[in-house]
Amino acid sequence: MSNESAEDRLIARYFGPLAKRPGALGLLDDAAILEPPPGCDLVLKADAIVGSVHFFVDDPPDAIARKALRVNLSDLAAKGARPLGFLLSLALPAEVGDDWLAAFAGGLGADAEQYECPLLGGDTDRTPGPVTVSIAAFGSVPHGTMVKRSGAKAGDRIVVTGTIGDAALGLLLHKQPDAAARWGLDASMREHLRERYRLPQPRNAIADVVRRFASAAMDISDGLAGDLAKLCRASGVTATVDIARVPLSAAAQAAVQHERSLIEPALTGGDDYEILAAVAPQKLEAFCAAAASFGVNLTDIGEIILGDGAPRFVGRDAQPVKFARPSYTHF
Repeated sequence: MSNESAEDRLIARYFGPLAKRPGALGLLDDAAILEPPPGCDLVLKADAIVGSVHFFVDDPPDAIARKALRVNLSDLAAKGARPLGFLLSLALPAEVGDDWLAAFAGGLGADAEQYECPLLGGDTDRTPGPVTVSIAAFGSVPHGTMVKRSGAKAGDRIVVTGTIGDAALGLLLHKQPDAAARWGLDASMREHLRERYRLPQPRNAIADVVRRFASAAMDISDGLAGDLAKLCRASGVTATVDIARVPLSAAAQAAVQHERSLIEPALTGGDDYEILAAVAPQKLEAFCAAAASFGVNLTDIGEIILGDGAPRFVGRDAQPVKFARPSYTHF
């Protein structure tokens, strides 16, 4: 009779095949070995996602797994780091069965391959609450080159990747399905917004570009307005953003045109997982061109300025716009 526990068998069946790095030791030990490349610093990041908070409990298991890994990869990208591997802690309710686990492991393994970020180890637990997935991700940068929040300087331009606000509107749409007609959305627009909430698209392809050009950077997880405020506080500066220049997808543009008030959740709601960066004006053109070579669009939306107040978001009438809730927060 095998002396393996049920947990040991679960790990071996679903997660052992994902642990391909030698330092993972086949998940047979209670620790792993990670050696950074010569001349590099380790960059460490941990984020958890919780059912009914960061995802819907009826979301596909593979999408839940991918989101859990991608929100961590997004942070590594904003630091200019190359992924090296991750640890997984998974808390499961009793009703989660083999089919769910197989799909979860399949999605996790596919993204681990795609982003070259292998599983190194972790832990599994039972919980009376919803599924909780916690990941600690590790990356590397050449020594002393990690892009911090604290490097922005007066005169720097503020840039963002991709489009802003899709995920926040997708969440609203999930909670209010009848809003799609009110917002004038066709089927493809509805699906675009919902998918942007369900599955982030981290910008790891341009991590090296961010490291080469950005003065400061972070990923946008708690909303553009709130995360820009965090970057400015860390850098001891403030900023001005022209709302009309913030890039919106066709779906978000349609929604905002039908309900102007939706610009607030678009700018403050979070879950964009785009990169927010400050860049010296003389580097802006080269930064945009380098990102574009990887298929990533950068948009200049404002300027870092001297001061210590909250960043100003300015509307089409050149007047500051005040937000009722400037940032997503759990507390």
